[in-house]
Amino acid sequence: MIKVTRFDASEFWINSDIIEFIEETPDTVISFINKDKVVVKESAQTLVDAIIEYRRRIFHLHPPIINKEE
Repeated sequence: MIKVTRFDASEFWINSDIIEFIEETPDTVISFINKDKVVVKESAQTLVDAIIEYRRRIFHLHPPIINKEE
């Protein structure tokens, strides 16, 4: 699961396995396989990075990536 933020600053966790697609319109909209949608503050690239990191932790394929720019 990954943490996302609504525009009212509330945070919640989503199951990244049920994401169908992510688009920026310009706000980031996450569409789920059940056709639900949610608008979040994070960029699409930030979400993709979070999903990759989550899956790495779950499957232990690679050590975590540390971004020194943040």
